[in-house]
This record gives sequence, structure tokens and C-alpha cells, in this order.
Amino acid sequence: MSEGPGAKDAPPTFTDEERAPGQDLFGLGEQERRELLAWVGEHLPRVRRSVYGQHFLYWSLGIAVVVALAAHVGGYLLKSEVTTEPLGLVADLLYELGYALWTGVVVVVFVQIIPEAKRRQFKQMLDAYEAAQREKARAGSDQASGDDGAPTAR
Repeated sequence: MSEGPGAKDAPPTFTDEERAPGQDLFGLGEQERRELLAWVGEHLPRVRRSVYGQHFLYWSLGIAVVVALAAHVGGYLLKSEVTTEPLGLVADLLYELGYALWTGVVVVVFVQIIPEAKRRQFKQMLDAYEAAQREKARAGSDQASGDDGAPTAR
């Protein structure tokens, strides 16, 4: 099982000379690349929040809950109204899809979202404690270095 550059299933890598002139990793031309970088520069705080935060995860979960509940309720209503076989199957599938989807969102909230929020809280507490300890150590070293009351010779 080789892991090197000649690995069997490894994607091909291109050097700068092999890549077409004016193209970057996204396949954009030089002008598009400049426009993209200018846009990122203008929206830097928002881009950083999107990259380092949970923005996309929260939006995905919110949309999934709405779609799941709509499918679940729609499947339930359709199932109670329809007695014929093909539409009954569709109603059952829609009902179960909605149920599975919103159940999955609930699991993600309890398995990922809540523990991540707690981890961030503990990290903030730890950072505050370490900052207080540094301040305390700095105050102690300042007091010991020059506040002993002895005159200094010049």
C-alpha cells in the first residue's frame, strides 16, 4: 500500500508549468481570480465567520428541519386521505422520509452542536484562566525586578 506520489488511486498533480497559463486551482482565469480576491477582500469578516464558524452547518440543519417537518406532515396527511396502493406507497415514503430527516437533525444537534458549544465555553474559560495567570505572573515579576526599594547607581 504505497502512499507516495505514484499511488494507484491518487489524483494527478500538476506543476505550475503543466497548468495552463492564467489558470489557478479553481480553473479561473486571471481576471476572474482578481475579481474573486477583490470580493473576498471586501467581505473578509463575513468570509472568516463562514470559514471558521458553524454558519453552513446551522443553515443546513435549519433547512433540513423545515423540509423534514413539511415532508412528515405532508406524508401523514396524504396517508390519511389516500387508500389506493401507488399513492399510499408514496405517502408512506414521504412520511418516513420526513421522520428520518428530522430525527437525523435532532441526533446531529445532540451529538455535534451541543458538545461543540460546550467545548467553546470551556475553551473560553481556559483562555481567561491562562490570561489571568499570565497577568499574575507578570505583576509578580515586575514587583520583584525593580520595586525592592534599593536605590540604583548611575
